[in-house]
Amino acid sequence: MKKILTGNEMDRMPGWAFKMMACMFNIGDLIKPPDNRLRPFNLQKGQTVIDYGSGTGRYLKKASEQVGESGLVYAVDIHELAIESAHRRIEKYKLKNVRPVLTDGKTVNIPSNTADVIYCLDMFHMVKDTSGFLKGLNSLIKPGGILYLEDGHQPRERTRGKVINSGCWDILAENKSFITCQPSKK
Repeated sequence: MKKILTGNEMDRMPGWAFKMMACMFNIGDLIKPPDNRLRPFNLQKGQTVIDYGSGTGRYLKKASEQVGESGLVYAVDIHELAIESAHRRIEKYKLKNVRPVLTDGKTVNIPSNTADVIYCLDMFHMVKDTSGFLKGLNSLIKPGGILYLEDGHQPRERTRGKVINSGCWDILAENKSFITCQPSKK
């Protein structure tokens, strides 16, 4: 049961767990709005951003505003309910620069070298094949792009180890919430 509640290495949570998570996030967002979570990423007008593991889409409106009309936000998730949620937010807030993308966890229908910034919030602990996942993200990022990777429900040491073992990312900085990475020079 703990594995289902925390999602550790299960790739895709059951539908009922996604709905429960969405309810908890909605309540929490009333108390502490999620918009400030994106502030450290310094998103800029015109950037292409990937919200990988977008879940309920709670960051899409703010990311859309920050990159502006000339920018683009991809809302990527492995769960159909997440993609439905992204579509609802797009419609509700009239977000013209957000594109939902369903992934199978291995491939994602976004061209290589597309993203200036990728952020993965509260989802990395769920990924089974972390090396494959991180290599896939590496193919999506532009040279010099930035990856923000939150630990989620795992210790920082485990996150750091997975990033280092992937061989495709250099850790630039760490804070209590996430690590900042850049593609390794090959």
